[in-house]
Formats: sequence, C-alpha cells, structure tokens
Amino acid sequence: MGSEPRDEPRCKLVDLPFLHKFKLYSTHTNYYLIGRDENKTFWRILKIDRTDPTELNLFEDPTRYTHDEIVQLKKWISRGNQKYGGLRAETTCYGIIGFVRFLGPYYMLVIKRRKKVGEICGHAVYGIAETEQIMIPYPSPETRVANSLAERRYKNLLKMVDVRTNFYFSYTYHLMYTLQTNVCNTESGEIHDETMFVWNEYLTHGIRRILQNTVWTVSLVYGFFQQTKCSVSDEEFVLTVIARRSRHYAGTRYLRRGINDAGNVANEVEIEQIVTKEVPEGQKVPMTSVVQMRGSIPLFWSQETSVFTPQPDIILNNKDVKHVATRRHFENLKQRYGRLIIILNLLKTGKHRESILRAEFGKAISSINKGTTRENHLKAIHFDLNKHYKSGADGAFEHLCNYGKRALELINLFFCEAPLGVGAEAVINDSFFNNPIMNEDEEETSPEEEALKADIFSLQNGVLRSNCIDCLDRTNVAQYAHGLVALAQQLHLLGITGPPIVDKNNPLAKKLMEAYEKMGDAIAMQYAGSDAHIKMFSALRGDWNMMMKHRDMITAVRRHYNNAYMDSEKQNAINMFLGQSGPQLGRPALWELRSDQHNTGNLDIENLRPRISRSFSDNLLLEGLDIEELINENPQPSREGLNGGWETNSEVGFFEPEPASPSVHFEDHLRGTGSKQMFPDSGSTSDSQGLDDVPGFSHSYNAKFTTADEMFERCSSMSSDNMFSDIAESFTSTTGTDHFEFPPGPSQTEGEYVLVPGFSNEFYHWVQHGRAFSRVWR
Repeated sequence: MGSEPRDEPRCKLVDLPFLHKFKLYSTHTNYYLIGRDENKTFWRILKIDRTDPTELNLFEDPTRYTHDEIVQLKKWISRGNQKYGGLRAETTCYGIIGFVRFLGPYYMLVIKRRKKVGEICGHAVYGIAETEQIMIPYPSPETRVANSLAERRYKNLLKMVDVRTNFYFSYTYHLMYTLQTNVCNTESGEIHDETMFVWNEYLTHGIRRILQNTVWTVSLVYGFFQQTKCSVSDEEFVLTVIARRSRHYAGTRYLRRGINDAGNVANEVEIEQIVTKEVPEGQKVPMTSVVQMRGSIPLFWSQETSVFTPQPDIILNNKDVKHVATRRHFENLKQRYGRLIIILNLLKTGKHRESILRAEFGKAISSINKGTTRENHLKAIHFDLNKHYKSGADGAFEHLCNYGKRALELINLFFCEAPLGVGAEAVINDSFFNNPIMNEDEEETSPEEEALKADIFSLQNGVLRSNCIDCLDRTNVAQYAHGLVALAQQLHLLGITGPPIVDKNNPLAKKLMEAYEKMGDAIAMQYAGSDAHIKMFSALRGDWNMMMKHRDMITAVRRHYNNAYMDSEKQNAINMFLGQSGPQLGRPALWELRSDQHNTGNLDIENLRPRISRSFSDNLLLEGLDIEELINENPQPSREGLNGGWETNSEVGFFEPEPASPSVHFEDHLRGTGSKQMFPDSGSTSDSQGLDDVPGFSHSYNAKFTTADEMFERCSSMSSDNMFSDIAESFTSTTGTDHFEFPPGPSQTEGEYVLVPGFSNEFYHWVQHGRAFSRVWR
C-alpha cells in the first residue's frame, strides 16, 4: 500500500472492510474510481460521468467484486471503449477530499499520498502528504473556460488552504468526535460529516447527498495532532493531544472576531488530551481523556486591521443588548459537553483597551445567569494573567493550576477500559449506509461480543472554556496548566505512580509543555499568520532572555505583517473552501469585493444552491454564460487591503485573586454536582484523589519518551496485483521551518519597505529582505 510508517512491535491495527486505496481509470465519457480494502478482499466501483461540464453525475455500483471479477470487468470496459483509446490508468489515491466548481467544469480533489501520524484505540490516523486536482469533463470547447485567467485564479485561491498541513483523517475512527463520544455512541446509520469539526463538509456535500454514504470520501479535521509514547516508573503509556478547529465562523485574526448571529465564535478550538495505557494484546485497554475548549469573547466586536497600528482599537457593537447570540453560544456548549460550563477569562484589567470587552462580557454572563436556576449558572473566573505574570511566572502558573484542579473536580474526566477498535461498528454502519457489510441475519450480539464492550467508569460532565483577546498566547498557557493537572489525575486512574506531575522539573511536564507549545504554534499560524508568543512558556522554563525577547518581537512583526497584507486573500480562500462564498452570477469576483461584501460569515449557502434533481449539484450553475467572454476576460487583482471596568458580584461567580494569594475561592454553589452528562442516561463517578494538593516545583524523575515519528518508522510495504501497482513512497514533513518567512503582500513591489511603527530601522531592513522567502499559504 505504498510507504506506511511502522512501529515494531505494535498492537495489530483495527481490520475493517473499508476502502483504503483507489485507482482512477478514464475513458472518453467516464471516470472509473475502483477502490479496495486493506487486505484486498473486495473491490467496489464509482462511475463519474464526464460528458456534462455543468453537472456532477455519480453512479455507485453496489456490487462487491473479487480480484478476478474486477480484472475481467476492466477488460470489458476497455474493449467497449477501444475506438476511443480503451481504459486508461490515471492515478492512485487514498480518498476523495471533495468536488468543486468555479466558473467552468467540476474538479475532483483527491489524496495522492498520506502519512500516518498515530493511532487511537487501534484506529490509524493519517495526515496528507500530497493532493491532486482532477478536471472531470473530457476537454471540449465547453471546458475552455478552465484555462481562463479568472478560473486559474479561483483554483489557486482554493489551494491557499493547504490541506497538507495540520489536516487529519481516519478511515475507521470518527476523528471529529471526542473519545468519550466515540466509546459511548450507540447510534448507527448516520452521516457525521456535517458536524462543526469536518472542514471539507461543503466539498463532500454533493457526493454524500447523491450516494447517501461516505464510502469514497474522507472527513478532514483541521487543527493539531501529536502522539508520544512515554515510560514512567517502568509503566508505558501513550499521550495524545488533539486540537479540532471549528469550521463555523472560521477565518483570520482581524476578519473573524467575536460572535455571529448563530452563536458561533471565532477561533473556536476543542482540545482533547488522551492517555492510553500499554497492555498485552487481547486485553481491554485502560484509557482516559479530558476535553477543554477555547473561543473568542462571545460578543459582537471587531478590530480594523491597519499597517500603521499594530494594536488597533476594539470596536464594541451593542446591537445585541439582550445577549441573544451569547446565550445561544453557551446553550450550544451545554448541549455538546454538559450543563456545567466554567469560563476562564484572561482579559486585561485597568485602563487597557481589553477592559471594555471584559466589562461587557461580565454583563452578558450576569444577564444569562439571571434567567436560569442557580445550578445552571455559568461559572466564570476573571484572571488578568498578564498582570500576574509580571509579579512572577511561578505564582501566576500556580493560580492557573489551582483553577484547573477545581474545574476538574467539578466536571470530572472520561475513564474507561475498552477493546481495540471500540466505536468501529458505528463507522461501518455510517459508511455502508445503503450497502451494509454486516449480515443482517446474524445475531446482534453474542456473549463473547458483549464481554468485549467498553467498561465506562466516569464521564466528563461539562467543559472549561478559556479565552484571552485572540485565544492564542495566554490561552495556550492556561490550557497547558489545565492539561497538566488533568494528566496527574489521568495517570492516577491508570495506576501509574511517580513523583508529582505538576512540577516544572518533571520530564513529563516538560514533554506536555512542548506538545501544548507546538499546538499553540499551529493554531496561531492558522489564525494569525505567525507562531505563538513564547514569553510565558519561556518564563516558566527559566530561559527568558534577550534572544527570546528578540524572537518574540520578530513574531509580533510577522503577525502584524500577515494581518495587514495577507489576511484578506486568506479569508477569501477559507470562505471558498468552506462554501461560504464563491463565484456568483451578476456579482464581481471575490478579489474585487470589499471586506464587508464577502466576509459576513452568515451566507446562506443552501439558498444559493441550484435544485438540480439529476445531479444534486452543490455549486452554482452559470446558466447562459458567455464562454468566450470568460476566456478573454482579464480581471485585475484588487489592490485594496481589508479591514476590538465592570465587575460582577459573587452571585455570578466572578472573582479576581490578588497575585500574592494562590488559593481559589469558588462559591459554594460551584461545588454542586448533578449536572447533565455529556451523554444522557449515563452515570458519572468522581474520584478526586490525587487532586487535594497542587505540589510545589521541586521534584524530578527519569522518564522515557518516543515521538510519533519514532513510533511509526517509515518503511515500504510492497505489494502488487493486476489492478494496483504499489509504489514505495517516502514522506517528509511539510509543517514549518526554522526561519521566519515574510511573504510579499498583494500591494507591494520588490524592494519596498514594510512600515511597522514602533520598531527600529533594523526591523524595517529585516522585513525588506525577509520578502525573499516563499509564500506560506500555497
């Protein structure tokens, strides 16, 4: 199956009847996508009509073919098309990302190469190493628009969302859901690709609507994934950190702020921390997880990006005086995670520009709480992290650990023992919705199968929601503190003992800090165009010096440059990828619109889709389009760039401890239990042992770590048959560099200085020469 990372020895991966590898063949009138499972036990065929450039026509053969049958079928197809060149092999791929249409024909986006990044419960998780964009119609006069300047620009715009970086998928595991959801889920026969964390939902909407399954497509989760194998006190376990970025109201830093009418907030990210104990093959695997999330302040506010103002003023829009959208946001969180929502608000106090948001956020929480019973109140904490760090990094971090400890006592975490492959049945029923692999005449469960079900000991019952102004730098540190306290409890539940984990000298604490730093860098690059600031993490490690300060200043310059020059085009690309905007009849091209004309985030794409009964097309059909006019057009790119106290009383649950006091004073009602579970009709037990104290920073012990790259050593797995020819492939990392890049802006010419007020002439000169680096968004 090409080059696959391996780790020897390792547990056997989940073996399910799923299509893993595909070969694309073509005739004059059709494409034939032939897929097979991992072990080459069956083959299936998807026919794609190439005769109509304006419609997407797909026909799925429900037959499961053997190897000999598929070879014979290929011969018949080739003979029937001998007049036009027979059946031609086009490419090998590992799944469909989706279908898209701009001004002319449809294109199919496929995964050419994949790279294994880890495993969850025996399910392989992959990243994308290479993609290919394939035009569907056979070249004809009607498809000449594919070579027009506008069409090429739309295609390049879509490519700016680089799915080779920080996009992940699994064939046999619902990566868009938490471990708790996957283990506890009993529903089957549903399509899950419309959830908030599947970024190619729009691109796959057409094929899913026509076929009513997800056999041929992959579900892409955008964010971060890192897995590390650890050994502590001769006990082995695997630490996995996953970040899932929401596709709702997604975009760049200054073009996506606050909340929209539907209650979706900008930069919303779900972070899951999973610890799995290594056990002999055949035994149930002890595993535990904790979930937290981040998101922009859920108010209507904005900031106007400017080359001349690195920190623009915050503009608060008071159109939602009753905080309806804010209320929707928190109701959505309760539906997803449980009734208990704890808010850790890290905005600055005093005369700082952030104080206007802090005050209004407090009013919103107070207003929401007044309309609910005491047990349903939002539990909010105001903590000026920046102010406390100035008084000492260790003291500020101890505050955060105390908050994390108290939050964990209230919401608990997920703990179970489950066999490898848990949750796979729902995936099978989903993918083969109209053509189930399982024999319906078989008994539902045998005693042996019943014994292999997951044993659930506790459920997470709520969530800790953190935010600063950008939900990036300060939020990273706060979420690391919560993750560190949770890790101590996770190891305790798994029976892994050792010196205190909440200790900056502990190797495991350092390894977790590295994971959260990398996650913060990945999210900051996606949202703000730069790595995250390292000041607070460096202060915790004790290595904050002039060199680190210089690096943080460069990060600030890079972030400001990207926000001022690159964000408009990046936002256009994200909107197009998510289906929130695109070519429309009677409207100018995206690059000719102002920011307020296409960056609304509330476009009703369903009302824009044509109702074509035969093709169920998801894109806009340009009826009556003058092809010659489109081919000859020469649109010029636009040269215009595109545009963020009051204290609540104890009833609301706000408090602000003094820097000298690390204790946490939650109200008595914060200790209440009995809130709705993340999954209804399920009990939850709370074991707070090991959380009575947050130890000091003095202990250390030996630990061993193996990164995912070492876990899955790259090697080639060679196999071949009459249908497939497997080529050994090697994968190289495409995620990041050791230098800082300053890609040119759309309105610049070679040799221009980038004006960054507040910085010395050294930085003017540095940015000028930095423009020689390659563009980050491809």
